[in-house]
Amino acid sequence: MNVAAFIAKRIAFNRQKSFSRFIVRLATVATAISVAVMIMTLSFVTGFQEAVSQKIFGFWGHLRVQHYEQYKASIAEEEPIARNDSIVNLIKNIKGIRQVQAFATKYAILKSPEYIEGVLFKGVDSNYDFSGMQQFLAEGRWIQANDSSYSREIVLSEYTAQQLQIKVNDRILIYFFRGDKPPRPDRLTVVGLYKTGMEEYDKLYAIGDLKLVQRLNNWHRGDIGGYEIFVDDYHHMEELNDAIFNALPGEWSSKTIKEIYPNLFDWLKLQDINRDVVLGIMIIIAIINLITCLIIMVLERTRMIGVLKAVGASDWTVQKIFSIQGIIISVIGVAWGLIIGVGICLIQKQTGFIKFWDENAYYMSVVPVHIVWVQIITVVLVTLVICFLILLIPTLVSRKIQPAKAVQFR
Repeated sequence: MNVAAFIAKRIAFNRQKSFSRFIVRLATVATAISVAVMIMTLSFVTGFQEAVSQKIFGFWGHLRVQHYEQYKASIAEEEPIARNDSIVNLIKNIKGIRQVQAFATKYAILKSPEYIEGVLFKGVDSNYDFSGMQQFLAEGRWIQANDSSYSREIVLSEYTAQQLQIKVNDRILIYFFRGDKPPRPDRLTVVGLYKTGMEEYDKLYAIGDLKLVQRLNNWHRGDIGGYEIFVDDYHHMEELNDAIFNALPGEWSSKTIKEIYPNLFDWLKLQDINRDVVLGIMIIIAIINLITCLIIMVLERTRMIGVLKAVGASDWTVQKIFSIQGIIISVIGVAWGLIIGVGICLIQKQTGFIKFWDENAYYMSVVPVHIVWVQIITVVLVTLVICFLILLIPTLVSRKIQPAKAVQFR
């Protein structure tokens, strides 16, 4: 084993200019690039899925409790339910639940001096926690509700503000639909602008006071449209949703945000296919390069193999020489790939130098990164194992070389 390792190292790290030396370096570079691309693909796809998911969760929570309506659309106004503190406390006591917040929505038309725009007015109460939405605030502040009367403040998306040609601190007319009655006008002050980067939200929602929705719908003071529920770990949404559903009154229901917006999460799931395709291609490239490299090296070292066999070296000893050489190339290539891949991910995380060419299509302008070390370690280990197993194929060529013919080989 020591003799085989010694010869393998001398061949792998020789400084003589030769074709095999070039092939070794090419194979090492190809392996490094493949591993780096796999690490970046995993980190970028995971970061993208996390970033888009957190935008959805930040705006609407992870679960939603409302009046049971079997065929209700996701953006329709809600049937009222009465606040129930005992149910809320029961939900809060379920392990994994972080926050429960009331809301209600109502269709409205916004009118500036020259333009009009339709929105779904989302009413929130004075205890609403905007910390989860702080990342979306582009300008101004969130509304400040009061206990005595409804607030005459509103927060619009940047898109809606641009369509209406208004800015923060401008006043705007808002008309609410009231069934067969004429729309009721009200004048509100724009105190803030938000931007999620998601057209589904930016083109539709405006945020205001829940009491205004209650007043317009002639609801009782305790009536609301539903509850937004935030959880500690969104991976456990389904289990927590089942626990909440079993605790609710018969006329109430709970749904995960994935059930309410399935198209967005199905689209995110499709990114797994792109990720798997890239990983597969990179592994194939690394394998082909290593096999080609070793076959060329075996052929170039045919005379050396013949001499070794002529002086008594076994087929297994010769095979070990090229197996060790292949392992050296794989380890060096994987190590450099790990350094390059993780390095680029860390730089992207700090600087955001890689950007999307179409922010509207991807819901963000900068490519997000989420490094999961378990994934990276798995890539490294799987690549090394696959390369080691595949490297056994070209080394079998050395077993078929006959000493008498090999010594004369040119």
